[in-house]
Amino acid sequence: MSLFNAINTSASALTAQRLRMDVVSSNIANAQTTRATVNEQGEFEPYRRRMVVMEPKEGSFQSYLHRAAQTADVSGGVKVTAITEDETPFKLAYNPSHPDANEDGYVELPNVDPLKEMVDLMSATRSYEANITSMNASKNMLMKALEIGR
Repeated sequence: MSLFNAINTSASALTAQRLRMDVVSSNIANAQTTRATVNEQGEFEPYRRRMVVMEPKEGSFQSYLHRAAQTADVSGGVKVTAITEDETPFKLAYNPSHPDANEDGYVELPNVDPLKEMVDLMSATRSYEANITSMNASKNMLMKALEIGR
């Protein structure tokens, strides 16, 4: 068992939450982008909301529980496995003067909900702060362990 397992676990979570915050900020920045990609027909499509998919670095919770019962080595962490696109339909807004309006006067807007994005951003921020607190607690315990030898 390494002394730094807890710090390494927190560090992997910090990296994942930072990426999650970056993706959320990209979603907010593109909430009004109507020409983000070109589809198969050669037409512009609005920006699609992106989401971060995370999972444990190794195995499932059950495997960690079993390994913890058998040995003292329970290293872990989290990794980002994918950044997926939200497949919910685009929003339609009536604006006949918009350059991307269809023949009925409707414009397809991105499927980004700023409220949902802000909640996701706050959740990622709180997770980041919790992992910083965990890392600092681990660091303080290691420092106290070193002081025992004095």
